[in-house]
Amino acid sequence: MSQNQASNVLLMKIFKQYGGIFLSLIILCVIFSIMNPRFMSVANFMNVLQQVAVIAIAAFGMTWVILLGEIDLSIGSIIAVAGMVGAQCFAYGLGFAPALVLTLLAGALMGLINGVLTAKLLLPSFIVTVATMGIYRGLVSLPTNGAPAMIMNETWTAIGTESFLGFPIIIWIVLVLFVFNQVLLGKTTFGRRAYLTGGNREAALYSGIKVDRLKITIFIISGVMAAISGVLLSARLFSAQTNAGTSYELDAIAAAVLGGTSLAGGVGTMVGTLIGALIIGVMNNGMNMLSVPYFYQLIVKGLVILVAVWLDVRAKQAKR
Repeated sequence: MSQNQASNVLLMKIFKQYGGIFLSLIILCVIFSIMNPRFMSVANFMNVLQQVAVIAIAAFGMTWVILLGEIDLSIGSIIAVAGMVGAQCFAYGLGFAPALVLTLLAGALMGLINGVLTAKLLLPSFIVTVATMGIYRGLVSLPTNGAPAMIMNETWTAIGTESFLGFPIIIWIVLVLFVFNQVLLGKTTFGRRAYLTGGNREAALYSGIKVDRLKITIFIISGVMAAISGVLLSARLFSAQTNAGTSYELDAIAAAVLGGTSLAGGVGTMVGTLIGALIIGVMNNGMNMLSVPYFYQLIVKGLVILVAVWLDVRAKQAKR
């Protein structure tokens, strides 16, 4: 096969896998541009990308969890806890580096708890993360009795407000984490084990994969990704809000499922999740610009998840 033929085959494969969802993204942009010409302005485009950043990073972690056939409904609460941990670190006089490390460790700890309860106690991840979602959300309010906590550290807030080489720093962080997760999933033994375990747990066990350890590690990854989202969100808001990250778990699930990650496990890519996050971000921004009430936005996103799941089920039935 010549180089040109190989390139054409690769392009056809990419188009077949992502063409539909990418076309959906373009159609959404066109519709919102017609309804509000300001939607396609450069300023709004940058705003959309920064909004997508928080969702996308959380969705990267969610993709890992869903690949195993599990779910993590606590990531919205972890986002809020991460912002509050950072704020409290600064309140006690710590610098940027220790505050960042402690924030990421907090995310890893919360993910570890989810993973241990799911893997070792054999509790359904849905029940575990519904419970920890409430527990973590309650913990956010303890330091300030429910009040927001201001963040005055310039390095921290610069992450959400400053630019590098003409693009917001927050976008560069998303790109770095996308490459990291994509390589880890698609080019390493760890990623292959995640695919195999999600697709056929018994086969993974017979292959010698330590499924419990893998599951715990992946929940830790989800917790760390959510904590990074919490850092970015609090940096943009200059504060830690007790209600931060509310319903972000729905956005992360929707982004992953729209991107082709199967809720049954074993199927999914970070590329698809990133495009799915862009769709969710465009929907959120477009509906906000059209002054669509928040409760209607929840209805729309719920319907999007239902349609995506229905398409996933239909695709599986067609393969059978």
